[in-house]
Amino acid sequence: MTRCHMPMNDDDDPDGRRPSRRHFVRALGASVLAGGLASVPMVGRSDATRTKPVQTPGKTWLEVSLNGPWSRDRQPGIPISVRDIVAEGIACAQAGAAILHVHAYDEKTGRQKDDADLYAAIIEGIRAKEDVVVYPTLPFAGSVDAPNMMTAQERFTHTETLAKRGLLEWAVVDPGSTNITRLDEIPAGKQGFVYANPESHIRLGLELATRYRFHPGYALYEPGFVRLGAALERAYPQVPQCIYRFMFSDGLSFGFPPQPYALDAFLRLLADEAPYAPWMIAGLDVNIAPLMAYAIQRGGHIRVGLEDAPFGATRTNVQLVEEAVRVIRSAGKEPASIREIRQALAPA
Repeated sequence: MTRCHMPMNDDDDPDGRRPSRRHFVRALGASVLAGGLASVPMVGRSDATRTKPVQTPGKTWLEVSLNGPWSRDRQPGIPISVRDIVAEGIACAQAGAAILHVHAYDEKTGRQKDDADLYAAIIEGIRAKEDVVVYPTLPFAGSVDAPNMMTAQERFTHTETLAKRGLLEWAVVDPGSTNITRLDEIPAGKQGFVYANPESHIRLGLELATRYRFHPGYALYEPGFVRLGAALERAYPQVPQCIYRFMFSDGLSFGFPPQPYALDAFLRLLADEAPYAPWMIAGLDVNIAPLMAYAIQRGGHIRVGLEDAPFGATRTNVQLVEEAVRVIRSAGKEPASIREIRQALAPA
């Protein structure tokens, strides 16, 4: 693939073959106002592997991440047991969430445990009552629950097992690495960790996605994740459509705070790298609510839940979903059904 570099001034390139920066900005702005990022013209990187925008007109995808890796030390309200995760997942689906993300836990220790049988029980338990996407996480490499370096195969063992059983529609494939530190703990000298996703791990995730036909979910902690994720998606032209999830934070050191300028920067980059891709906003230790309407107006989708919420949150997952539904409707849209999402993601 070749990339069209933009001229450094506001005049057209003398040879007439490259669009000017002013032309690009006008085209991007008009397209966003007309209907979100999906309609942005491909004036940047060509991408022959995607032939249609992923759209659900008038609808916004709503995902809920039920617990995360935090344990109840940082997020007291999260569900831990399979029974509680299933019950909360069903309630969130009934409240309007069509996509559920979960972390499995060892009930005795209260720590994350990425076991295929635990995830299978959660997925099957929720889907016995509600037809929704339910997808697992990966070991949070570098954190207290996965402090030692793991091989790519070790990290994706439960993913592959679940895929072989036909239980996966989506799965986590995070395209990059970053430092994760609590900002308020830096003055005391408390160190965070490096969330590590070597390229060999990303490639294995995309290979599994291609083989077993599940959609890779990209959590994009830094702008470089967009560039690497899009380049690798192009390198695997048969991989099902990746979902691009912009991650924000108020209290952690990675990436951007949840501000409009930050979303605009992500969207400018995505327009160049993967203009047809579906995208949503999410984060960790963050109040994403003030950014929701801004994202919805630009054609984006929403993730909420106790994985993402500020640490020590007092609201429940169901309440966070209900709030997101109100914002979606106040923006003149409706939460998308799982049928609509699947149709949008189906190959052309």
